Amino acid sequence: MSWLKDALLDKKTEIVIFSSTAIALYGYDQGMMSLINTNEDYLKTMGIAEENPLVGVIVSVYYLGTAVGAVLASYLADIRGRKPSIFVCLATTSLGNLIMFLSGLGFSKGAMPMMFLGRIIMGLGVGGIDAVIPVYSSELNSDGGRGKALAQEFQSNIFGLNMAFAINLFITIALGKANQWSWRIPIAVMQLYPVLLLAFIYRLPETPRWFISKEKEKDAHEALIDIYGEDEAKEKFDGLKSAYKKESGKPVGYGDMLSSKGSQFHPTVVTVMGQVNQALTGYGAVSVYGPQIFELLGFQVRTSEYLTLGNYVSYFFLMTFAWMFIDVVGRRILMVGGAFSISICFAILTVLGGLAANSDDLGIPNLAVSIPGTIVLFIATGAFGIGWLAPPFLLPTEFFDSTARAQGAAISVVIWGFANFAVTLLTPIGFNNLNYWLFLVFAATNLFAGLWTWLYSPETGGRSFEENQSFFEDAKDHNTWRVSKINNGEFKHMPRGEKDGEEGESTPLLGGLLSSS
Repeated sequence: MSWLKDALLDKKTEIVIFSSTAIALYGYDQGMMSLINTNEDYLKTMGIAEENPLVGVIVSVYYLGTAVGAVLASYLADIRGRKPSIFVCLATTSLGNLIMFLSGLGFSKGAMPMMFLGRIIMGLGVGGIDAVIPVYSSELNSDGGRGKALAQEFQSNIFGLNMAFAINLFITIALGKANQWSWRIPIAVMQLYPVLLLAFIYRLPETPRWFISKEKEKDAHEALIDIYGEDEAKEKFDGLKSAYKKESGKPVGYGDMLSSKGSQFHPTVVTVMGQVNQALTGYGAVSVYGPQIFELLGFQVRTSEYLTLGNYVSYFFLMTFAWMFIDVVGRRILMVGGAFSISICFAILTVLGGLAANSDDLGIPNLAVSIPGTIVLFIATGAFGIGWLAPPFLLPTEFFDSTARAQGAAISVVIWGFANFAVTLLTPIGFNNLNYWLFLVFAATNLFAGLWTWLYSPETGGRSFEENQSFFEDAKDHNTWRVSKINNGEFKHMPRGEKDGEEGESTPLLGGLLSSS
C-alpha cells in the first residue's frame, strides 16, 4: 500500500484534489437551493409564498456577491498571492454559510434580511474562489493540459450539485417539507467544504509564477522543489524566469482591458461574452429550478424531484466527455456544438411542454409527452456540461499573461455573477408568466450564443499565451474580429501538428499528473 500512500501525499495530487473540492462549492449551492426554494417551513420563515418573486431574489443576490468577491479576491491574489486569497475566500464562504443556517432559527422577525446577508457574504467567498482557483490551476498546468485540468475540476462542481440535492431530497422525504431541518441540515453540511479546505490549505504551495512576478526568486525555487524535487526545479525555474522577463515590460491593468482603446479590450470582450453566452444557455436556471422544469413537462412534484436528481447524476458522468475532448477538439467546437444542441433541445421542449399543458384537451397520455421531454432535457444538460461549464472560465487564463491573469479571471466571474443574477431572478417570473414558452426563450438565446461564439471566439487550446495574443494583434491588422477572416481562419481550430516544447508559459507543471489520469 506504500504506492497508494505516496500517490495521496504527492504534492501535485494534493493540488488537484484541493482545487477540485473548492470548485465544488458553487455546485453545492445550486443543488442546495433547488429544494430549499420549495420547502414550506423555509417559505414560512422568510414570510413569502412560493410564487413570490422574492424567492428568486434570495437566490440571485448570491451572484451579486460573487461579482464583488471576484474583484476583491483577484486584487488580493495579485498583491498577497493566490494562496492567501483562496484562504480568505474560504473563510468568507464559511461565515456566509453560517449566517444562512442561523437565519430565522428561533425567531422570525428579520429572518429574510439575515438570509440576504448570508447569501451575499457566501457569494463574496465563492465568487473569489471561482476567480482565483482557475488561475491557480492554470499556472500549474501545460498548454496542452489546461482544459482537461479545469474540466476535471468542474466535474467536481457537479459532484457538489449532486451531493447537495441528494442530501436535500432524502432529508425532505424523511422529515417532510414542513420541517425546518429539511432545509437547515443541507446548509449545515456545506460547512464541511470550507472548513476542511481551510484545514488543508497550509500544505499547498504558492504558484512559482506568482513568486517570480514579485521577484521572490528564492521562494519560487523552493515552491518548485516542493512540487517536483531538486532535480527538476532548476530547469523549470529558468524557464519561468525567462517567460517573466518577456512579460514584465508590458504591465496590464483594468484600463487596458475595459477601455475600447486599451491593448486588451478585444480579449476582454471575448472573455465577457463567454460568460454572457454561458448564462444565455439557461443552465444556471435549470440547476437551481430543476424540479419546476420537470413539472412543466407534466410530472408530479416528488417525481420531478427524483428526475432532477437523475438529471444531475447523468450530468456528472457526461462531464467526463468534457475533459476527454476539450484538449483534443478544442474549446470552440465544444461551445458552438453545445449551444446549437441545447437550442434544438429547448425548441423540442417548447413543443412537448405545450402538449403536456394541453394533454387533457388533446387526449394525449401524460407519459407520451413526459418521457420524451425527460430524455431531451437529459441530453441538453449533458450538452451544457460538455460544451459550456468549464470553457468560459478557462478563456481568461489563456488570453492574459501572469501579470494580468487574475484581473482577467475577475472580469470573467463578475460578468458570470451579473448574468446569472439576471437569469435566476427572471426565471421564476418566467415560470409564472410564460410557462412552457420559457423554453422557447432559451432556444433563441442558445442560438445567439452559438452564432456569436462561431463568429468571434478564437480557439485557444494547445497554444501558449503568446500565440493566443498574436490572434488579437493580427485582428488589429486585419481590422476585423471575425475568426474566419484572421490568418486564413487559423484560430477556428486547434493547432495542427506537434508543438515544440517550451518552458515558461508552456511549462507542464502538473501536466504529467493530468495526462496520466
